[in-house]
Amino acid sequence: METSTSGLPGNAAVEGDPTPPRSSYIYRIAATAATSGFLFGFDTAVINGALLSLREEFRLTEFQTEIAVSSLLVGCLIGAALAGTLTDRFGRKRVLLAAAMLFALSSLGTALPHALSQFIGARLVAGVAIGVASVLAPMYIAEASPPHIRGRLVSLNQVAITAGILCAFLISWMLSGFGPSSWRLMFAVAAVPSIVFFLSLLFVPESPRWLIQAGRTETALRVLRKISGARADNEAQEIRLSLLEESGTLREILAPHLRRPLSIAVTLAVLSQITGINTVIYYGALLFREHGGQNNASSAIGANVIVGIVSLLSAIVATAVIDRVGRKALLLVGSAGMAISLALLGAALKASQPSSGLIMVVVTVYVGFFGISLGPVTWVYIAELFPTAIRGRAMSTATLALWAACLAVALSFLALMNLLSPSGAFWLYAMLSAVTFLFVWRWLPETKGRSLEQIQQMWRRGE
Repeated sequence: METSTSGLPGNAAVEGDPTPPRSSYIYRIAATAATSGFLFGFDTAVINGALLSLREEFRLTEFQTEIAVSSLLVGCLIGAALAGTLTDRFGRKRVLLAAAMLFALSSLGTALPHALSQFIGARLVAGVAIGVASVLAPMYIAEASPPHIRGRLVSLNQVAITAGILCAFLISWMLSGFGPSSWRLMFAVAAVPSIVFFLSLLFVPESPRWLIQAGRTETALRVLRKISGARADNEAQEIRLSLLEESGTLREILAPHLRRPLSIAVTLAVLSQITGINTVIYYGALLFREHGGQNNASSAIGANVIVGIVSLLSAIVATAVIDRVGRKALLLVGSAGMAISLALLGAALKASQPSSGLIMVVVTVYVGFFGISLGPVTWVYIAELFPTAIRGRAMSTATLALWAACLAVALSFLALMNLLSPSGAFWLYAMLSAVTFLFVWRWLPETKGRSLEQIQQMWRRGE
């Protein structure tokens, strides 16, 4: 076993030393990685407020509107597909730095177009950045987190996503009175947090598990001593032993003992999207104006702000309780609540004169249940389930499925409302939420409190 020298700067703990881990260091790593979640949320949701003036400026048909919304998601698919291979080769930190640059470039590029094709190209680039970040941020946080607070720390990424969504709604609302070109300012604002993200990444370490996989054990030990204190050497040994059991090849993802975690991750990722959350995130302003009784663009966008606040608060609640009540319990409560609230939303939209107040309440309840369950817990599960050597590619596979499902919802929502009626569309999402409840109850194991290496052994034992 390789050992490290003592006296390293800022690392007093050696084997047997009771020096505790540095919690501020752990939270700084998580907060920095979660900044990508903020950009993820902002870039995803800003289209909601921008869409009303964007449609008028480019005179978009419904199909062109769906293309304008969905172009981001095509980029997300590309980014998620590339992220696994890139991060396994170059590390988590370097690829996140590249994503930060893409976030900055795309936010400025999206504000400048004078043709729909130019807008779509810029949104594709933004989508690549989101796709990469959606794989890497939860993975990086999970690999750098102690087991007893890993769920909380990975959930910080979802808190950041919802904070980004709320910020996008607020900025869109504030800028909506600036005339028909206000949508350009809405997109340009994201350049500022993109630059902050890039600079903050320069001051955090590489993932210790990736460092050990890359043969940089001394560097990994320095990081682990700050994260795990006196357990650092034992933890490094556990990681090395787990890597010896993995080939790290793409074929290993389909090995018998990994088929169940892969199927769980992919299915949960798909269900998190086809239960309809992004119909509210992407098309909320249209929904509230055309079906929810909001008479103008500003009030419709303002209704989104309430949704964003509920989404952020529910993500904070999930972060606070996930390591106490567990992943599975949150998913069961959340999916049941989503099914009921979506069924009520469908009933409310069925009325000849829908109540705007009732629709607002039911939508926020639905968003709240999603925010404590599928929103954060899906990312936690995806980040926890796989061995280190293939985690990048396995998470990339699951995240690719997530974005494919998201794209399908974005492309089909307006057409689905025309085909089934608004109430029928939301009743379909209610049924899919009920399917999610049954899937979680029957198939998902609890991973609360287990180290990543213990979870790996759980699959080998067939639990």
